[in-house]
Amino acid sequence: MSYITRKSEAEIARLLDYFPAVAIVGPRQVGKTSLAKHLAESSARPTVYFDLEDPDDLAKFANPRLLLDPLENKTVILDEVQRMPNLFPMLRSAIDRNRKPARFILLGSASPDLIRDASETLAGRIAYFELTPFLWEEVAKLTDWQQHCFRGGFHGSLLAPDGELARLWRANFINTYLERDLPALGLKAEPTLTRRLWQMTAHLSGSVLNMETIASGLGISNSSVRRYLDFFESSYLIRRLQPYLPNLRKRLIRSPKLYLRDTGILHQLLGVPSFESMIGNPIVGASWETYVIEQIAGSLPNWAELFYYRTQDGTEADLVIARGGIAEVLVEIKFTTTPKLTKSLHIAKADLGTTRNFIICPVAAGYPLDTDVNVLGIGEWGLVFGDLV
Repeated sequence: MSYITRKSEAEIARLLDYFPAVAIVGPRQVGKTSLAKHLAESSARPTVYFDLEDPDDLAKFANPRLLLDPLENKTVILDEVQRMPNLFPMLRSAIDRNRKPARFILLGSASPDLIRDASETLAGRIAYFELTPFLWEEVAKLTDWQQHCFRGGFHGSLLAPDGELARLWRANFINTYLERDLPALGLKAEPTLTRRLWQMTAHLSGSVLNMETIASGLGISNSSVRRYLDFFESSYLIRRLQPYLPNLRKRLIRSPKLYLRDTGILHQLLGVPSFESMIGNPIVGASWETYVIEQIAGSLPNWAELFYYRTQDGTEADLVIARGGIAEVLVEIKFTTTPKLTKSLHIAKADLGTTRNFIICPVAAGYPLDTDVNVLGIGEWGLVFGDLV
């Protein structure tokens, strides 16, 4: 694929200037390898690349120290590092013998949580960076927001020559995860069951998670559902947004909300064939909410904590951005070009004490709606955190 500039390049380069190891993690086909190789090409330090899914490269690690010691003055890129978790202690030893920046770039399709025991070996020596599918601001010159919203941010889907090839790419992506990637990460379940679960999560995207409903629908236990969802989340397929629980004397919803991480995969699992048909589908509101949540999450600074807020009497905010547990920003997400202030929004911002409040809609440009509420349009999600530092 042709290389597309990522907004994350400068941050990853900054980490490589300080940490001996930097892990770039994220789902399959998100561009981790292309980004790592691009960073290596722009570095004065020589680089060597190993793909741990390639049997030939994997065989070279029969004696890791024998292989790595002569490479101490090079940056070593290890792709799909979760395939060889027993390598982490050896990397720690190599770093401790010669501690300098950019010794290793590790690429993985599993989160640090999923390989916790191995990744903790490198504590104090490694920085993690999550690479998302392409954000709108990264591809705004290549496509329109409707295509980005419908096809999602994966390059193979987003920039396919036509809709049918985009659909086939997404179908193959889903099949590969179900039949190979999730089992390889340790998820012991039949692909037919995990497919049904993934489809159920698509139907529930933007909804409060109800374990009992999912377990009943699949005919499995709540604990099995929880374990499977943990794998989905650790593989960057879903997001669970936790409730914001301020110290109020109100009855609050305490279960997380569930979102798919990519709207292209969402629409594929739901069988929605086009953006136009999505507009007339009951899923349109949840789809827009899913899309905006991921765009904001990918644009926020590292300190930001993401929650939602809902009381049992119906007051809610789709997104609450906090720092150190204190709510700073409230966001409502509405698929309308004529948003209105609601009683729920007024109560939510009073409950949380936020002075930065936004309604995000599919409009070309934002505008003030009230003294402390602004409408934001397409691509203006960066203004959600704006002058917060």
